[in-house]
Amino acid sequence: MKTILVASQNPVKAQAALGGFQRMFPEEEFALRTLTVPSGVADQPFSSDETLQGAIQRAEAARQIDPAADYWVGIEGGVEIHEDELGAFAWIAILADGLEGKARTGTFYLPPAVAELIRQGKELGEADDIVFQQRNSKQKNGAIGILTGDVIDRAQLYEQAVILALVPFKNQDLYST
Repeated sequence: MKTILVASQNPVKAQAALGGFQRMFPEEEFALRTLTVPSGVADQPFSSDETLQGAIQRAEAARQIDPAADYWVGIEGGVEIHEDELGAFAWIAILADGLEGKARTGTFYLPPAVAELIRQGKELGEADDIVFQQRNSKQKNGAIGILTGDVIDRAQLYEQAVILALVPFKNQDLYST
């Protein structure tokens, strides 16, 4: 059994990581553990680069804390301004076996009321809770779940990117240097 260490105790991120590993490696059995580590970036990253840096730093911090795991996963949500609109997305970084896998989720654009609260310094989850009168939505369906009526929730959005980040591990002979 291989151990996945997710650098967050958010159940949505844990579910997405485990689901992605199970779909990519259905013949394997996994034990999932979570821990809280700092991202080393702003609480609400405001660019793709900063968000990716946060995901990588989370995975690396998890590896430092527990080097016995088989995989270390960092998931970081971020926002970015594009033509006066605020897009939301996440980066996933997975470390193991001398390999690193990275992938970004799809981007969706936030309603102006949510975007304005983020511009004022609130995190996306907090802004969602205010605008949509929710409680702790970032540990549930997230903005994407709220906006799509749960056609896609936060775990599903992240799981696809986990799968994409696992491509180097599924094809180690092509990615090993």
